[in-house]
Parts: sequence; structure tokens; C-alpha cells
Amino acid sequence: MRDRLKITPRLYANVTLVALAALSLIVLTGAAVRLTGSGLGCPDWPKCYGQTVPPLDTHAVIEYGNRVLTGFVGLAVIAASALAWVRRPFRWHLALFGALLPLGVISQAILGALVVKFHLAPGLVMLHFILSMLLLDAAFALAWCARYEPWERRRSGDRLGVWAVRALIPLGQLTILAGTIATGSGPHAGAHEGELVHRFDFEGSGTLEWVVQRHSAIAATFGLSAIGVWLLLRRPGGDRRALKPLSVVIGLLGLQGAVGGIQWALELPAEIVWAHIALAITTWLAMLWTVATAGRLEPRRATASLESKESPDDRPAEPALSSQS
Repeated sequence: MRDRLKITPRLYANVTLVALAALSLIVLTGAAVRLTGSGLGCPDWPKCYGQTVPPLDTHAVIEYGNRVLTGFVGLAVIAASALAWVRRPFRWHLALFGALLPLGVISQAILGALVVKFHLAPGLVMLHFILSMLLLDAAFALAWCARYEPWERRRSGDRLGVWAVRALIPLGQLTILAGTIATGSGPHAGAHEGELVHRFDFEGSGTLEWVVQRHSAIAATFGLSAIGVWLLLRRPGGDRRALKPLSVVIGLLGLQGAVGGIQWALELPAEIVWAHIALAITTWLAMLWTVATAGRLEPRRATASLESKESPDDRPAEPALSSQS
């Protein structure tokens, strides 16, 4: 039975890619629910107006469609989790990352029910999006690790470059957090047809502008830091593996800045805000790609041990000029 159930590394890697794509798609449809004011299109959960099939109302169909897609996401992540145990050769960290996905989707379902129950409280909606991004982190890690065997990719000896790339992660996370607060402070909090939905108002009527200014400043810092890391990787002796994905990140951040400026100038039309969110998700995936490409570091002890074992005859000869001092 065990032999019959075994799955090849290539097939399993494809399964993890489907799970990652499904989790990315559900974030986009979830954003569409909010931006079209369909957050309360189905006022109850898990049914819609007490029915298995939603009524023919635009908001109800959009909200319920997002829930149905959640079912597909659930199947995808369960497959990625379960098949990790029959993949051959077995790798425990794939099983660990795989287990995080269904746990995250279950948590999302519970949090989604709370969002509806408490009428789109901005804090809960923000947590809903943040948990989605954490799920993307786990899904990307699973897909990347499933793509390569542990010995396939060489480790990096460029400690400064690798840690500089990793240092961009908290800046990106802070940028996303500020963006979710901005959404929860603006006109797209999820209400429709006169429904009362609370928004963040810690700065009174100027909350949205205050948050957007901070969000823009953090995003600019993120972009400038990414450019600085790009230049650092190009230094003599630097490991340049992460240059390509980091270039994509910088390009997406530039595009994000342009879209953000346009949406603010046009007073936040829903379609452009959705494009801004889609770019944010794409940028974050590109940032994860950059960190993964930068690779793991050579252990310090292993390097030191190798150098100590070198005999004098094995070491490179001193330059001839040194003997003329």
C-alpha cells in the first residue's frame, strides 16, 4: 500500500504550485469582495440568507463565490499537506510546511465568520488579510523547497549580501501592514447601500490622509533600501544570484508608487485600488523569491574547519611582490 501511494518529487512540486496559486487567487477575490462593498452580501455564515444557493444579488453572489473558492483552496492545501507524507524521498520540513496550510485555511474560515458576525470590524478585516499573507509565506516556502532537493543549490558565502536581502522582509511587511490600515480607514471598508461599517478613526476625519502619508513614506523607504541592496550585491566579491528577482521587486515597487499616486489623485476608485492590492501581492511573492534565491549561508564553523585543515602546501602561494618588501 505504501508503494502504491508514493508520489514523485516532480508531481508533488506541481501540487504545491497549485496550492500557492489558489492561495494567491483567494486573496485577490477577497479584496474584490471588500472593494465592491460585498462584505455583508451574505449576512450569515456558512449559508447565504439561510440558503445553500445565494439569491441573485450581485453582492451576495460575489461574497458567496469567494466562499466557494475557499472550498477549492481547502482541497488544494489538504492535498499539499497529505501528499507530503507519501512523497519519496520523504522530507520532514515539507510535511511541516504542508501542515501549516490547512491549519491556516481553517483559521481563515473562523476569522471570516467573525468578520461577518462583527459587521466588518476593521481590526478583524485587517487580521484576515495579514493571515492570508502569512499563508502565502508558508505556501511559497513549501513550493520552493519542494522544487529543489537540499543538496541541489550551493550555499552562499556572502553573509553581508544575504542578510541585507533578508533585512528587506520586515520593511515589506511593515509596508503591507500600513496599507491594510489605510484600506480600513478609507471608503472601501466593505459597506454597501448605506450599511454602517466602522473604520479606523484614531486621527479623526484626517485618519485616512495621515495613514496614507505614513504608508507612502514606508513604501519609499522600502524601495530605496531595495535599490541599496541591489547595488550591494553588485559589489566585487558579492553573490549576484538574487539580482534578477530583486530587480523585479524594484520594478514592481516603482509601478506600485505610480498606481498609488494615481488612485489617490482620482479619489480611490475601487478598480485601481484592486490593482494596487494585486501588485502588492505580486511584489511580496517577488520578495520571497528574492530571499529564496539569495540562498542559505555556509556555516561559519564548517568554513573555519575547512581552512584549518588546509596544509601549507595546499594554500595559495603568496604574491611574488611580498618577498621584495
